[in-house]
Amino acid sequence: MSEKTPAETLAGLITDIRMAMLTTAAPDGSLRSRPMATQRRPFDGTLWFFTGVDTAKADEISLDQHVNLAYADPKRNRYVSVEGAARIVRDRSMMERMWEDDYKAWFPNGLDDPQLALLAVRVRRAEYWDGAGSGVRQLKGFIQEHVLGESKPDPKHGHVTME
Repeated sequence: MSEKTPAETLAGLITDIRMAMLTTAAPDGSLRSRPMATQRRPFDGTLWFFTGVDTAKADEISLDQHVNLAYADPKRNRYVSVEGAARIVRDRSMMERMWEDDYKAWFPNGLDDPQLALLAVRVRRAEYWDGAGSGVRQLKGFIQEHVLGESKPDPKHGHVTME
């Protein structure tokens, strides 16, 4: 059995988590986070989001491309922190391929919105915590560790480097 590539590993961790918290650095050095919907497309090392051109996040990215994306799936006890470089992309054909009618809530003019753009985040590194999925498995692990005194390394914590 072949080992997964970094892109396959990261894709497997975040594919089912639609929303991410995007963190950018403001000009004064403070950090700002906001929810973003990850585009449903095969992961090739870049994550895609719709955004407006005239937004604080676009301004912040023009000054500092370093961003963080935080994905969380508490039901499966899965958490992923992704670090990458962001850029604004104004490619109409790409926007057409990714567009869903649900986005009209944010962009009422759809693809004809002059402010519409894509935010591309080229992933550099990710760190993840992928715990036992079910409550029964979590309880079993708790009993093994805290009641029976059995220690075991946590094989579900790791890093992915894309570069």
